[in-house]
Amino acid sequence: MSDSSSDRTVEKLLRQQAALAAFGSFAFRETDLEKILTEAARICAASLDVPFCKICRYRAVEDDLLIEAGWGWKVGVVGRVVSQANETSPQGRAYVSREPVIIRSLQEGNNLSLPDFYKQHGIVSTVDVVIPSVGGAPYGVLEVDSPVLHNYDVHDINFLTGFANILAEAVASANKNAAMRSLLAQQKLLAEELQHRVRNNLQMVGGMLANYARTASDDTTRQGIGSMSRRVMTLAQIYDSLLGVGLSDTIDLKEYIQALCISLPTLQDRPVGKVALVCQAESIRLPLDSVTSLGMVVAELVTNSFAHAFPDHSGLITVSLVGDRALARASLTIEDDGVGFVADMKTSRRGVGLVKRLIAQIGGTMEVTSVPGTRWVVVFPVPSNAKAAA
Repeated sequence: MSDSSSDRTVEKLLRQQAALAAFGSFAFRETDLEKILTEAARICAASLDVPFCKICRYRAVEDDLLIEAGWGWKVGVVGRVVSQANETSPQGRAYVSREPVIIRSLQEGNNLSLPDFYKQHGIVSTVDVVIPSVGGAPYGVLEVDSPVLHNYDVHDINFLTGFANILAEAVASANKNAAMRSLLAQQKLLAEELQHRVRNNLQMVGGMLANYARTASDDTTRQGIGSMSRRVMTLAQIYDSLLGVGLSDTIDLKEYIQALCISLPTLQDRPVGKVALVCQAESIRLPLDSVTSLGMVVAELVTNSFAHAFPDHSGLITVSLVGDRALARASLTIEDDGVGFVADMKTSRRGVGLVKRLIAQIGGTMEVTSVPGTRWVVVFPVPSNAKAAA
């Protein structure tokens, strides 16, 4: 071998090794199997200096080889059956023998049965290697095709065999990822259906309690049942929010509180008159448990204002939410311009005991000031994995 020929061989080997490395990096980043196979066909054709390459997948039921992906072919070739998995085609021979098959000239009486597109593309030489499988029967066959006589050497076979092995791993990984995505999608659908059923059941229970409260014979019973109804409907609002944003480990507290403020006036056990409820909030994502607790706090304190702050049935209730990223905390304020409220914080009157327990559950603190009006300020931590929107 001359020095120039040796140099060309070394250059070719280095180019093929670089192609193997590049494809391996690409294949294990990419999740779309069609893109992986198409890129494999492109690289193989370029690395062997031929215009055509195809990847055939074995189909056990039909016992044939389907062109799953390719490079250089006219429209209509990829996606069609190229041959039966037997000795009548180069691909079939490689598949059944599990050995590379080199055909320098398709016209030299190889007793082959070839589809018309070989002739239409002027294919003269082919080389096939088996694409193995990670467990089970081989995936299929990798074939490169040339319209001119082409002498393939041992280096070409080694390159294609190594490429086919990497491709087998990539196919197995892509199939596992696809199976996992399918399983996760099924689980997501089941979870959403469960959320839907829970939401509907909570709304049904809340509605039943509200109807019962309206028919109660005394104010104490009516107020007690009305309070339970509001708490149930507050939980139902959580599921409305979940159904709106999909499955997630966090929920935007802003969206939930805004939705809650719209529904709370309709959940009171008496007309709210000219009392307005206004919500001003920043986007802060929190775990479901924290959102549930804070939603119940808002419902209890806003209901207290509706029920006790406005003897003349006229006034303003404001709910505001502000985050402090630097201190990893946020403050929730519920205030009204009513007659004021002074209560011993050790008592459980008017839901204060429940509010204290809910705030303690999320590691928060609460302060109340009164006259004029009443102002409740709840300060709570925002976990590092819960992000406030810009």
